[in-house]
Amino acid sequence: MSLLVLAAAVAQKASAQADKQPADRAAPRPFVFCCAPDNDLYRVMSACGAPCSRHDSGTEAVRAAPEGAGVLILADGYPERATEIEQSVFDEADRKRLRLYIEFPAWLPDTDVGPPKGTAKERGVVTSTIFGEGLPPLSILTISGCRYIPIGAGSGEGGGSGRADRNATRVSAHLVLAKVAGVDRAVFGLDETPSVPVLFDHHRGNVLVAATKLSHFVSGRYMPTQAWRIIWQTILGRLQAGGPAIDLAWIPTVRPSFGPADALPPNAEREALGRAADWIARSRALRHRDWPREVLDRSLTYNTVRDMPLADWPAGDGSFGVLEGYSSTIRADGSQPMRYAVRNDCSTEVAMLLACDAAVGQRPAQARIARNLLEYVLTASGLAGGPRADPESPSFGLIGWALDHPGSYWGDDNARGLLAIGAASALLGESGWNEAVARCILANFRTTGPYGFRPSCVDESGLRAKGWRAYWNDRHVHYSPHFQSWIWACYLWAYQQTQFEPLLARSRTGIEMLMSAYPAQWDWCLRSGTLERSRLLLPLAWLVRVRDTPEHRRWLRQIAEDLVAMQDASGGIREVISDGGHGVASNAAYGTGETSLIQNTGDPVCDLLYSCNFALIGLHEAAAATGDPFYAHAEDKLTRFACRIQIRSDREAHPELDGAWYRAFNSERWEYWASNADWEWGPWCTETGWGQPWIAATLALRDRRTSLWDLVQKVDLKKHIERLRPGMLADSSP
Repeated sequence: MSLLVLAAAVAQKASAQADKQPADRAAPRPFVFCCAPDNDLYRVMSACGAPCSRHDSGTEAVRAAPEGAGVLILADGYPERATEIEQSVFDEADRKRLRLYIEFPAWLPDTDVGPPKGTAKERGVVTSTIFGEGLPPLSILTISGCRYIPIGAGSGEGGGSGRADRNATRVSAHLVLAKVAGVDRAVFGLDETPSVPVLFDHHRGNVLVAATKLSHFVSGRYMPTQAWRIIWQTILGRLQAGGPAIDLAWIPTVRPSFGPADALPPNAEREALGRAADWIARSRALRHRDWPREVLDRSLTYNTVRDMPLADWPAGDGSFGVLEGYSSTIRADGSQPMRYAVRNDCSTEVAMLLACDAAVGQRPAQARIARNLLEYVLTASGLAGGPRADPESPSFGLIGWALDHPGSYWGDDNARGLLAIGAASALLGESGWNEAVARCILANFRTTGPYGFRPSCVDESGLRAKGWRAYWNDRHVHYSPHFQSWIWACYLWAYQQTQFEPLLARSRTGIEMLMSAYPAQWDWCLRSGTLERSRLLLPLAWLVRVRDTPEHRRWLRQIAEDLVAMQDASGGIREVISDGGHGVASNAAYGTGETSLIQNTGDPVCDLLYSCNFALIGLHEAAAATGDPFYAHAEDKLTRFACRIQIRSDREAHPELDGAWYRAFNSERWEYWASNADWEWGPWCTETGWGQPWIAATLALRDRRTSLWDLVQKVDLKKHIERLRPGMLADSSP
């Protein structure tokens, strides 16, 4: 069933309820459309029971319209071709006192109209009061993949006021496009940022003009939904002054799986795990060696974002890696382009996800893909080869970040990859990768200084120039759990098996210094207080595993309590700005770097890429390590939240997204809505690694009534570390 048909079902229910109103209620006059039969607005209005007629040309529409009717001339050629409108349409409309709404016009009477232009980070901003209290001035909304017709001022941009000049003619806009900071509201206003009008009254009167296609709001996935409901009810009210309000209803093509109050089915967690695993195949992210060479080569250049892989390309089986995932950009047709990076962390984390699904769902095909992915990373890809396979090299044992940066060794990415390989190995019953894991743990450890801290990223050139001992002896300090803490978890994992005291000593020193510096001296990644606290839970829980002391339990409880204080009634853990300031400092700074999903603490947004995903596995490990119901209760709430907000999209809409988790979720709007200020990984990105696998892995651990700690302890590291340690840590003191 298509989403518009589903929308029709909802709308017809609303219409049936309206039919029960008193008989003397004013009957609406017909709306006359010039549009394609599949236009979103026309179909939703028809489904709502609003009286509509449709014609193929503007001339036919105004001729057929009764006196005083509302006529909508919608953009059929969008985004490639502007709407051609003849002078006679306006003349006939004047004669019959018609009210016109026109989209994406190629020409307007007495008005400069330029050729179509595209947008980048601009969003819609309300600039008048016509939408009422529900959508006041400076409210923000999105028009996906927007192309617009420049109006006035020689067809140039009209400045922050939303006005543009053509000689003595002024355009007073109700809605403009501008690059502005904020989630729901342009917090710095429009005075310091260029803007262009996209909805305005034409000076002839009774003509409302949209410089873009506003009627594409379902297929184009315009957000937030309530804002667009208000916009269209306002426009329709303008076209039929005095008539009854049109109660529009539709179902978004990409939406949460459950509402905030819906009862979850008994198997919700297992179903969410299976859908997450199925998404890996549906996303088309698994590469195949027979894809076009140009496409495969995209993974060799950093940050290559292109169209999603085509449906007729052969599906991969993991033996050629997996792509990073979908970019946050939403195009005019509602699709999203793919990020073509092939990364160590994403590939190994996907292997863990598929291994979890294979174990819980008894799906052996998933296990085969998981094995192939791990073999690819550790052998065929070269990420563990070259100098990383040379025992005499200072980078021996490390795993490169990505095909486009094989000589970059991020400690956090290596840590997540190591934990993922360990979990997958245990679930698959494989021991062939144990030596690679042991080697990589030691390789990271020997680039960790005496205080337990490691540079966020060690690169091949630095290692060659300085040697690993320079890092081993460097008294480097970096108070960031995001960059530091999960590699400590790997050291604690190895310590439990080997009792090699430096693994514990350096990890505990780093954790102790971090806790002493908390919170005033922390380096808040993305300025997020939620992210950094979420990352520290797992190593703190594992520190309790190896040394169960009151102090270690107190550290864990302190961080967890501060994090759980951000958990709202939905179960989601909201983002906070660590210093209480703004997410970005100005409109000009919007979209210029990696940053938070919120603009101010209090914005009801949860981050499933950097925070909630890591909080979930961390709370699970804390509950398992301590037996304290405080952690289990918070974990249960967060689990239900994750199951509810998993993406649902039907086969006719965007099956390539069904089963994934977006980075952002707005728990008040119950919608994927946040600030899009991050230049690379915005609200609507969905990574094959990071968020998806750690949520799904926690669901699997819950299903199997075990913990990640117990799982990875099944991986025998001891014999490999004891054999490798004399060579890899030669001539070094603890």
